[in-house]
Amino acid sequence: MSPFADAPLARPSTDTATQVVSHGPAYLCGRPLGEILRATAGLTEEKLQEALSLQEEKGGRLGELLVGLKVVSEEDVAKALGLQLDLPYLARIFTEEVDPELLKRVPINFAKQSRILPLSMEGDSVALAVADPLDTTVMDHARMLLGQNVNPRIALASTIVDAINSVYDRASNEAEQLVDELEAQDLDSLAHELDEPKDILDAEGDEAPIIRLVNSVLFRAAKERASDIHIEPMERELLVRFRVDGVLQEIIKPPKRYQSAIVSRVKVMGQLNIAEKRLPQDGRIRIKLAGRDIDIRLSTIPTTFGERIVMRLLDKNTTLLDLSELGMSTQTMGAMDHVIRRPHGIILVTGPTGSGKTTTLYGALSRINTPDLNILTVEDPVEYQLKGIGQMAINPKIGLTFAQGLRSFLRQDPDVIMVGEIRDKETAEIAIQASLTGHLVFSTVHTNDAASAVTRLVDMGVEPFLVASSLTAVLAQRLVRRVCPDCRVQCTPTDDELKEIGLNRATLKERYGVERIYKATGCPSCSHNGYRGRTGIYELLLVDETVRQLALKNVDSNSIKKAAVSNGMTTLLDDGARKISMGETTIAEVLSITQEDL
Repeated sequence: MSPFADAPLARPSTDTATQVVSHGPAYLCGRPLGEILRATAGLTEEKLQEALSLQEEKGGRLGELLVGLKVVSEEDVAKALGLQLDLPYLARIFTEEVDPELLKRVPINFAKQSRILPLSMEGDSVALAVADPLDTTVMDHARMLLGQNVNPRIALASTIVDAINSVYDRASNEAEQLVDELEAQDLDSLAHELDEPKDILDAEGDEAPIIRLVNSVLFRAAKERASDIHIEPMERELLVRFRVDGVLQEIIKPPKRYQSAIVSRVKVMGQLNIAEKRLPQDGRIRIKLAGRDIDIRLSTIPTTFGERIVMRLLDKNTTLLDLSELGMSTQTMGAMDHVIRRPHGIILVTGPTGSGKTTTLYGALSRINTPDLNILTVEDPVEYQLKGIGQMAINPKIGLTFAQGLRSFLRQDPDVIMVGEIRDKETAEIAIQASLTGHLVFSTVHTNDAASAVTRLVDMGVEPFLVASSLTAVLAQRLVRRVCPDCRVQCTPTDDELKEIGLNRATLKERYGVERIYKATGCPSCSHNGYRGRTGIYELLLVDETVRQLALKNVDSNSIKKAAVSNGMTTLLDDGARKISMGETTIAEVLSITQEDL
């Protein structure tokens, strides 16, 4: 986060290695930051005075305080700083156009710590991306290292760090190079019996390439935003795949003869028993990659052709999203904001594994987290640390289950309880009793839609009248990939395509005000798959009197869903159609994850 002051600097010229945002009105140059944000970001005088009072009381930088109050974004503040200092703001850095000769002069650790990146030469000066142009120490060190004067450009710290990771470390090529290096190894010089991996690992001359290969795979996974790494043994090959935005992609194929060495290296990192190959094992790896703390959940299982490994990557530095940032419609957001502030009841979030349920629950807890509430969570495992909230991880090996944790929580005087998942009748009944005795309970279940969550609790053995009296709302959700904004192409959908998502041309124009939608193509920014990032689609079932009566009668989920839709509930498919009309995703993507709604 950049600091802000009234210290105008010379305005540099633009360059080809960046996407530069226009400066804006010249009259704003040199004006106070608050005044600029009022003119450009819709900051109100009331919120400005609130931030100024907070600054007077506690100190700190006005820009950071405004972002902390969530009245402006970091991008708004960075653009305002550019206007104040008459410096260009870089929305994006095109890493392929960064001068590699300049990178040799600036060590990567200094670049990351100082949040700077040299871009290109401009006459006898260097264009420099910087998050804090007013840090004179950093600017002086940059001039000394580069041996040139610098022309600063303002960019978000995250934009600079992402560019640094891309241009300094060619990890995407290193894995392939190491595979080639291993392929060229003289196998006869190694103790290569696959059943004795320690012989390979003990050979010092051959240990380094294996370690470097594993490290480069981990680095590349973090860089490409992979959620999972799969190491899969086949009959004649070893396959490494990443799951990015919910889709598995093949990355490399290391030599099959090094399978045991690679598996053993990963197991050593996870403190697993490398001699045990007949039983599944679970472990944990904590590492630092590209300045980010990564927590890796490790799982191994024995298969026909060797041990199969899956690693789930959890970035501890990931900023938790507020509910308003998850892609909910205004109507759904308003209803959710209302139900999560109720004093008691059960709120369920449902969807398949990897659909963002935990993120939504964390967003809800963060929104209501105040000093006057005692909030406790029991999870499997604790994925993110929430300040001011008591979090406990279950441990079935010692008898600490969701049910046991929840039972203990009731003696901790809680106001709000989050249970990671309701898996059985015991947990469900304790959660219901907690809600009936004045606690607000959040949890998840695995069902296809919101209505099915009601019948799932009954199927677990909970009495229908208990479900009807305790359940407040059920939010079903899925994650759809965002169409890449750099290469998406407008098109006119066919009648058949519109019919598949429950629309026609007239409805598309009348309901959403558009006639054309977007389709995915592919470019370097999205690794040529047409999509980059994900957003949620939602279906919020509010348990009103109608739904409550149906639950008491123990009717099927389809009847509950029809009643809810007739009362105004937006289905997953409807919300997906809204996202399509907004240009955020495509028909094919929505259909791929809402087939059960058709």
